[in-house]
Amino acid sequence: MAVEGSAMTERKKPARNWKEYNEHLVQRGEILLAVESLSGWQEELQEMNLGKNGRPFHYPHSLILFLGTLRVVFSLPYRQLEGLARGLGKLISIPAPDYSTLSLRIPKLDLDLGYEPREGEEVVIAVDGTGIKVTNRGEWMRKKRKGYIKIHVAVDIKTKQAVSLEVTDDQTHDGEKLKPLIRKAQKKVKVKKALGDGSYDSHDNFNFLAGEGISAGIKVREDSNPNCGGVRGEVVQAYLRDPPGWKKHVGYGKRWMVETFFSGFKRLFGEVVHAKRFERMVKEIELKVWIYNLMLGLSASPAPALSAAEG
Repeated sequence: MAVEGSAMTERKKPARNWKEYNEHLVQRGEILLAVESLSGWQEELQEMNLGKNGRPFHYPHSLILFLGTLRVVFSLPYRQLEGLARGLGKLISIPAPDYSTLSLRIPKLDLDLGYEPREGEEVVIAVDGTGIKVTNRGEWMRKKRKGYIKIHVAVDIKTKQAVSLEVTDDQTHDGEKLKPLIRKAQKKVKVKKALGDGSYDSHDNFNFLAGEGISAGIKVREDSNPNCGGVRGEVVQAYLRDPPGWKKHVGYGKRWMVETFFSGFKRLFGEVVHAKRFERMVKEIELKVWIYNLMLGLSASPAPALSAAEG
């Protein structure tokens, strides 16, 4: 028994550094009010208007992103957001856009999801989709039977951050979005393997991954024909011969990292989208994923300042 207990002790995971973990969570809140990102707003505005034709910008992109972040995290209507900007302007001397300007500028923010690739490293991604409720049934939703959209993500299983994103209506099958998710991910990283549940089980998807040189960790259906042939046929035979062994070999258990992403995302932002038009729903989801990626990327170092591409 002593030997067995000793072996169990050796396999025990190292204790969590609670001080570091707590600081990590505190920084997630601190980053929402990273007002230091607004310190050079006059210079930013001058650069934005340099050589610009037509009406000049009156508010820098960093300010619009800062206010847009507060809007989606705290579900603020645009008029309340204008009031918040006014109050903030009294404290740190920044311009306060009106709600009309905010409603035009925030949906035009051009974000890249905030994922920072690791140079030279091949990445394993997990893909999945989830439903998000639509609270404002605008013109787009009046034509739909259900008040849902779907978000599809490819998640880096090491950082738990979203590498690529697709937003669709509720009728789109998860398997249809594997290719666009992979193609978007490949623009940022070298994808080594893709993990997915049975929703992605199709000859087309297996052939696509093989053609891209990407290993497929996609679970096939239990009633699959072992003689179906092709790339998928090899996986079917391996899976049916030893399901637990196949899962362990491909690291299928890591697929749950995408479920972890969705769980944390919905805890932070809820399970709803507030925009009325579909294109604005897409932008709202993109901004939320950008914020969540930023929070996941935090370490014990000081919180980074917010930044945005011109949009």
